[in-house]
Amino acid sequence: MHHFQYRDGRLYCEDVPVEHIAQEVGTPCYIYSHATLRHHFTVFDQAFAQLPHLTCYSVKANSNLSILRLFASLGAGVDIVSGGELFRARQAGIASERIVYSGVGKTQEEIDYALSEDILMFNIESSQELDAISQRAAALGRRARIALRVNPDVDPKTHPYITTGMEKNKFGVTMDEAVESYSRAARLPSVDVVGVDCHIGSQLTDVQPFVDALKRLRTLVARLAEIGIHIRFLDLGGGLGITYDRETPPHPTEYAQAIVHELEGLHCTVIFEPGRVIVGNAGILLTKVLYTKKTPKKHFVIVDAGMNDLIRPSLYGSYHHIQSVVSTDRPTDTVDVVGPICESGDFLARERALPQVEPGEYLAVMSAGAYGFTMASNYNSRPKAAEVLVRGDAAHVIRVRETWEDLVRAERIPEFLR
Repeated sequence: MHHFQYRDGRLYCEDVPVEHIAQEVGTPCYIYSHATLRHHFTVFDQAFAQLPHLTCYSVKANSNLSILRLFASLGAGVDIVSGGELFRARQAGIASERIVYSGVGKTQEEIDYALSEDILMFNIESSQELDAISQRAAALGRRARIALRVNPDVDPKTHPYITTGMEKNKFGVTMDEAVESYSRAARLPSVDVVGVDCHIGSQLTDVQPFVDALKRLRTLVARLAEIGIHIRFLDLGGGLGITYDRETPPHPTEYAQAIVHELEGLHCTVIFEPGRVIVGNAGILLTKVLYTKKTPKKHFVIVDAGMNDLIRPSLYGSYHHIQSVVSTDRPTDTVDVVGPICESGDFLARERALPQVEPGEYLAVMSAGAYGFTMASNYNSRPKAAEVLVRGDAAHVIRVRETWEDLVRAERIPEFLR
């Protein structure tokens, strides 16, 4: 569910007309619903109320400080994949003991920062990373709590770019390597083995891959107990999908019911890392029609948002529903909705049936709350869009639109070119 609804033919976010935000803030801009964010997090977290658990929101889905602060107020932890995300989490008030650090390429600087913050645990992706963290913890006089990310070789049946739990993926260690890797980790100085981690992919619309992965993890946890390694945290990752078009992903309660039985007897605190399922349908990308254009073979609607603002359609071929901010009874055309970027791959929709639009009108690109702004760029020297959080009848700018001056603020011309 979400709080973007039509009233008298005009699209509202909660109690604010979306076109009013466009007129005040400009376009393109991202608009998020506070009520939707709060509801989605609460529903997911409460689905597991019967278990000792920690819901660690996946920062990479949407990393705005205000959104992180909202989740912190609801008791969330976070899953991070960079030092920058750790910095954001701490700035937003996320407690260190509720932070899990994933990712295959942690640098020494990032490792040192996480150790100094005394985070809950590192999810280790390789033997060399394990050695590096052990060495840095020893050098700094600290102890690193760690889990190994185990690759269960389960096919999540999602887009190949967001599949992460198969043997051909770059993530984690194989099940065959896991016991020996844990044995070695337990012998390293300055390392405390506390968990097992697994994440099989993103935008899953079936619970069975989660169940299959968990069954393999149960076997691993039992084997580790036999050699004296007792697991306190079982990190099941994220990946639960949302509806973009006609998908029918499981509700969090259905997901919970499917896996609770498999967790019986493990005596672990379970960590979940939801991202998209919390924020995806809580946000839209608002854009203005600049021109319409017809060629012998195509009808284009050219808007002021491009692949630099929302790259998912170009990168993944992803579907985002697009609708007019003011509903009309005009005839429908089959169009490509494209942006201003100088790339033929710059599109938000292809061969899409939309009511006819005119320059100056607004379109809402739905389900853009996850992997929208966080994947944005300044390609073609385009300033990044503003972000707006709506709560009730008030709209709050939570990230101002970049200016042209912002684009060059960090650049320096050396003396010999002056």
